Amino acid sequence: MRALLIFFYVLCGICGTNAQTNPDSLWMADHYVKEEVMIPMRDGTHLFTAIYRPTQGKDHPILLTRTPYSSSPYGTSFRPWWNGHFNEYVRKNYILVIQDVRGRWRSEGAFVNVRPLSDTLQSPVTIDERTDAYDTMEWLVNNVPGNNGRIGVYGGSYGGFYTLMAALSRHPALRAISPQAPVTDWFIGDDFHHNGAFFLMDAFTFFTEQDKYRPSPTSTYNTESPFRYVDNYDFFLKGGALKNLTALTGDSIPFWKDLMTDRPYHPWWYERTVTHFLKDLTVPTLVVGSPYDAENTYGAWKTYKRMREASPAAPLTLVMGPWYHMQWVRDTLDFIGNLHFPGQTSRWYAEHMEYPFFHHHLLDQGNWEMPNGTAQIYISGENQWHAFPSWPPPATTATALYLHPQGKLLWTPAEEPQGESVYVSDPSHPVPYREDVHRVRTLTYMTDDQRFAARRPDVLVFQTEVLESDLTLAGPIVADLQVQLSTTDADFVVKVIDVFPDDFSYGDPAPSRHRRMPSSTYPMGGYQMLVRGEVLRGKYRHSFDTPEPFVPNQPEHVQFTLPDVAHTFKKGHRVMVQLQSSWFPLVDRNPQQFLDIYTCADSDFVPATIRILHNAVHSSKLILPVLSTP
Repeated sequence: MRALLIFFYVLCGICGTNAQTNPDSLWMADHYVKEEVMIPMRDGTHLFTAIYRPTQGKDHPILLTRTPYSSSPYGTSFRPWWNGHFNEYVRKNYILVIQDVRGRWRSEGAFVNVRPLSDTLQSPVTIDERTDAYDTMEWLVNNVPGNNGRIGVYGGSYGGFYTLMAALSRHPALRAISPQAPVTDWFIGDDFHHNGAFFLMDAFTFFTEQDKYRPSPTSTYNTESPFRYVDNYDFFLKGGALKNLTALTGDSIPFWKDLMTDRPYHPWWYERTVTHFLKDLTVPTLVVGSPYDAENTYGAWKTYKRMREASPAAPLTLVMGPWYHMQWVRDTLDFIGNLHFPGQTSRWYAEHMEYPFFHHHLLDQGNWEMPNGTAQIYISGENQWHAFPSWPPPATTATALYLHPQGKLLWTPAEEPQGESVYVSDPSHPVPYREDVHRVRTLTYMTDDQRFAARRPDVLVFQTEVLESDLTLAGPIVADLQVQLSTTDADFVVKVIDVFPDDFSYGDPAPSRHRRMPSSTYPMGGYQMLVRGEVLRGKYRHSFDTPEPFVPNQPEHVQFTLPDVAHTFKKGHRVMVQLQSSWFPLVDRNPQQFLDIYTCADSDFVPATIRILHNAVHSSKLILPVLSTP
């Protein structure tokens, strides 16, 4: 999470690039000037904006980023655009603009998380993030010397939300946008809820560090955590029910109280989900993300799919690579955790996708010939880039993989009249999301080895025989379960896992590895790679607007969709599925009774006996998007 919070620092400063023709700090000081301005919005509020523009020439495009994470450094010091991903835009003499959004850092006004759209027809001074983006772009094209009247908007994570809001402004100077791992839906799949289940660790860390009260514009906002602990599992378990953590946050974090309100999806969450409003757009769009992004993988997939449906006239390209959150602009490493993804994927993305995209639309340079809807996807396992005309690829087939007794996964349904697997979910001893002891949620848990979980009695394990040929999945996975509970509620965590052969090894470490890369001594033989994991809060199994209790000891159908995957299970590997009912402290504990989880007491948490049925009458399965090979 901390890496997200300092996104724009690492965007500019961590990764190195080929320096033989690249500008450095002295070059930029000679060729660029920095200006700090307060741009007026239509309601009289002023937003702090740092403008870096070339001192010579004209017809320079503007690349704008709007961020809640600070446009620092403030004053005369330069942001290190020359060192890293943005170096290319400096070489091309872009005008680089970064703005503190309303209510953050040096900008005036009140900040509202995922501010919903307003009815701007009601009043000429009604504002939202869409109007702030419009007013900013209007000021820039009319007041920044040397601009060519074209603006691109770029942002990752929370910045991706503001990028999509800029698209909704429909300003005539806006010629291209790139929402990257965008925040979209904080109840269904991004950051702080997945399918109604509260992502405790991320939310508590983020809001207690980043959402404290700011009485006035400042350049010294305190983002330090007020809580000192080293073991998040221990801290949150001892913290107990959510209302106890709410007491710790005090009264200075308004959005935490919004999170702790048990409400239906419509209208409150719906109004704060930007993808619902991405209709009839025409701006060229490059959506970027990763299947292994621990924060916003949902947002990237959802933005692409929604624009395909509701904005078919917008030239649209999707890029999904093998990266942790925002890794594609942070470094050129070819690893996530213990997993090797060769091909200098971050550099390939920048040189073949992002730079050509903006240069074409903002400078009329280069050759950008991507048919609308093209998806450039790195298939992990196979470890190759593929270009598809759309996503999911047309050649995928929904294929059922059935749970069987004795932990088997077969391509045929069970025929036994009786069959079930049983575990007890105990909230006092939840399944950890990761094996080791640490404080902040890791960037790499989405590819972690799952052998530690497979050894627990409250985790069910099913796996195929050794695969006789490659199996590629390309698209969303559907968990289709038949269950029976002893209580009135429970969570269902489904993990799809690639089991490596027992003799698997990457061999000697490559020369490019350094201390940030995984240890070459980690035992990769038998590695259980998490390919996709997702959770459903059981009471939302039928509707996010109308939660329903389970009837104890009565079979029920539970079906939900996991975010898309792009992965090849190689010949000689196995497919594994793990099922469990806690994933802590990634996800808060379900008391396993049908009640308001946000305000319940410690005494409300009870064990539940969970039965997963797999027989001729009640058949549990996963529906996989199998990609046909030519």
